[in-house]
Amino acid sequence: MRYPGSPGRILPYAALGVLAALWIGPVVIMVAASLKPEARVLVEAGTLRGLLPLDPTLESYRDVFERVPFGRIFLNTLLINVSIVAGGLVVNSLAAYALARLEWPGRGLVLALVLSLLAVPFEALAVPLFYATTALGWRDGYLVQILPFVANALSIYLFHTFFAAMPRETERAARIDGAGPWRIFLEIVVPQSRTVFATVAIVTFLLHWGLYLWPLLVTTRVEVRPLALGIASFRTLPPVQWGDLMAFAVMMVAPVALVFLVLQRWFTRSVASTGTKG
Repeated sequence: MRYPGSPGRILPYAALGVLAALWIGPVVIMVAASLKPEARVLVEAGTLRGLLPLDPTLESYRDVFERVPFGRIFLNTLLINVSIVAGGLVVNSLAAYALARLEWPGRGLVLALVLSLLAVPFEALAVPLFYATTALGWRDGYLVQILPFVANALSIYLFHTFFAAMPRETERAARIDGAGPWRIFLEIVVPQSRTVFATVAIVTFLLHWGLYLWPLLVTTRVEVRPLALGIASFRTLPPVQWGDLMAFAVMMVAPVALVFLVLQRWFTRSVASTGTKG
């Protein structure tokens, strides 16, 4: 029997507390540094004062908007990521439904090919994809940053796993009543799959919000570049102001945290249901 104060109960929570501190600590330091005057950012780094923004100021945030077109860069990133997420939910869910529920020749082979793509890193495809998009004249725009990432093997796998485990009785009844595949998918499957849709939306958003390599290859104009390239160039923009850099980083990380907080309930449900069905 384990008592409330026994080591068997304290040690796991202590370990979790240490891990939480390792994850949250840098974020706290980043936010605190962004609220400090520039003269105190490096002076108080590495001390306990580095965790507390005494006499907080928004000067660094104002500097970011004055030194770079942050609003335009932020809207670029938002447009690109929302388009990837929205398009991916439609394309990947339909592909997964066809692979999981519809009977057609070659379905197993196509599924195996999709799953094999999970083992191929994007870096291996970046160069041939770069040549293909250049030949099509898509460089230096939004389309080249969106279209290559709409169809995604990981998203198809997540949707397929969920759809394959769903009971088929309701769909069979609807098919007997004359409903076709489109109506079954839209009116029966989608309403029962909100958790996996939320999970795929979160994963896709997190993976592409800080994407750096591909925008670096296909864009040269600041007007179409995302935040990952914006903060990289801002880091080398003289004079180097660490408070401004931290403010830029906070505004870059905040939307990701917000999306996860809004959708975490659905994400948790999807993970729990997948574990139960597995």
